[in-house]
Amino acid sequence: MIKSLLIANRGEIACRIIRTARAMGVRTVAVYSDADAKALHVRQADEAVHIGASPARESYLQGEKIIAAARATGAEAIHPGYGFLSENADFAQAVIDAGLIWVGPRPDSIRAMGLKDAAKERMIAAGVPVTPGYLGEDQSPDRLRAEADAIGYPVLIKAVAGGGGKGMRRVEAAGDFADALASCKREAASSFGDDRVLIEKYILSPRHIEVQVFGDTHGNIVHLFERDCSLQRRHQKVIEEAPAPGMDAATREAICGAAIRAAKAVDYVGAGTIEFIADASEGLRADRIWFMEMNTRLQVEHPVTEEITGVDLVEWQLRVASGEPLPKRQDELEINGWAMEARLYAEDPAKGFLPSVGRLTHLQFGLARRIDTGVEQGAEVSPFYDPMIAKVVSYGFDREEAIDNLVQALNGIEVWPIKTNAAFLRRAANHDEFRAGNIDTAFIARHESQVIIAEQASDNEWQAAARLALADYWQDAAPLPQGFRLNAAAAMHVTLVCGGESRTVRNGADAKLMTSDYGYPMVLAGDVTESEAFSTFVDDVHIVTFSGGRATEFVRSARGTAVGTAADGAILSPMPGRVTAVDVAAGDSVTKGQRLLTLEAMKMEHALTAPFDGVVAELNATPGAQVAVEALLVRVVAAGQ
Repeated sequence: MIKSLLIANRGEIACRIIRTARAMGVRTVAVYSDADAKALHVRQADEAVHIGASPARESYLQGEKIIAAARATGAEAIHPGYGFLSENADFAQAVIDAGLIWVGPRPDSIRAMGLKDAAKERMIAAGVPVTPGYLGEDQSPDRLRAEADAIGYPVLIKAVAGGGGKGMRRVEAAGDFADALASCKREAASSFGDDRVLIEKYILSPRHIEVQVFGDTHGNIVHLFERDCSLQRRHQKVIEEAPAPGMDAATREAICGAAIRAAKAVDYVGAGTIEFIADASEGLRADRIWFMEMNTRLQVEHPVTEEITGVDLVEWQLRVASGEPLPKRQDELEINGWAMEARLYAEDPAKGFLPSVGRLTHLQFGLARRIDTGVEQGAEVSPFYDPMIAKVVSYGFDREEAIDNLVQALNGIEVWPIKTNAAFLRRAANHDEFRAGNIDTAFIARHESQVIIAEQASDNEWQAAARLALADYWQDAAPLPQGFRLNAAAAMHVTLVCGGESRTVRNGADAKLMTSDYGYPMVLAGDVTESEAFSTFVDDVHIVTFSGGRATEFVRSARGTAVGTAADGAILSPMPGRVTAVDVAAGDSVTKGQRLLTLEAMKMEHALTAPFDGVVAELNATPGAQVAVEALLVRVVAAGQ
């Protein structure tokens, strides 16, 4: 058995691997960049090595530095986690050539499945059904456009070397193809260093079903059943579950059998996932499920498989890498119960899901069966990496119970001042159609108005915040929140600011301060129902109420805090990033919603658009330029000004 392990990753997955390694008595070595010097995974590991500057290309993507760190610390093996170098065949080979153990599939298997066009050809030869599309070498725009026309719209443009939803564009009509292709190729080149694409027929009622497979060096390959990852936004998974709703025994046997054939076709060793797309217009049917791609690594959503099978997949990875056979045969694996995973991100759904960066001043996860995270209260969410805060995992004896438990867990999420998608996740999981299992990859777009809501503070929240702002209501509470004085004079009203709105809220005689089961102050204001009870965070300036996964911030205006917004027409950078395209010039006339420029940040492209009809009066952006958060990029003025 491996005795010492270097983890070539960061954050949540590094902490996840450390947890299992420690339980197995394996010594762990972490690597870290400048931005991660105080990160949780660094402190949890037995040893940690600094490998470079904050950008991933200068640290976590530096294979030579990682191998050198393993040698310097005496690590026997390297686990790549997911992302970064996890599916880099050259890195895997370099690890092996250095005399170290690679915790992953053979480099040849990674290469075979790394390029989507070649992988599909191999699958066809193995008898695995694939979606109609173009996989050719001719990458000229004219040829790609002609192939898309022949397939019939809508089509999907996908980066050949892509993954994780990046380098993908849906094209509805021929007239949109050129712009979508250019954007897709830019993102693919930036993310993967390879701008080649393939074209696929876009399935109109698609379900994303994937099968967890596992192989060992003794020729054994098993599947650990399927996961449904259909709840997505912009091809990024949002909520995953296992097993898949509506999956009957015959269809499960067909799809899992196809996954085994796919894994055997590349002599697979270790943990891998075969991803399929299903046409769910008439429910899940074996003859309407096609191979999409294989991920030759551990998946982000692996916890739901672990929950329903009782298997620790990281333990299996370490045992297989040590040369042991698989711990279980196929006939020893079975499904027990139902599991769900929601990805909690530092992002603002009300503002187009823009990432939110900064310090996690207040962070509480509430009640959940399992939380996989790489951060803690006081940590920083960095602009350099994926903004995932945690994976919230629930379990139930059936799907309904798993949903109820997930909704309850998301209700208890408390994060401030970073914005999160917790309330969005709760609404999606609690939606009647989701509960009924009526899901496909367009679910969020179809129900956007019901799951993406820019909520205003309720009257109950205003009242609760006002009461918390008055020190005399805290005299009997312990401990006293920071910034409050026991001898503060009683007041009959207080002025607060929330969301640009200022209110003077008068007290009622029925104020009642209680302590929640979680140990945090909770105000029941007036005739507030139990579901409207708020846990809170208070400092010298802010009062924050938490309810249903969302945080509502109130500012005591009496302390001199002003609320303001950027001037109309001023397009500010929402985060640090790189300008990848500029679509206008100074003096151009623009219309509301017209794209002005494209910013790449958090590994994704973000289009910045005109807020109204007008003229570009100022332009401070050029392609390739790095920009700081809130930098003025474009100023639009109304025509005639």
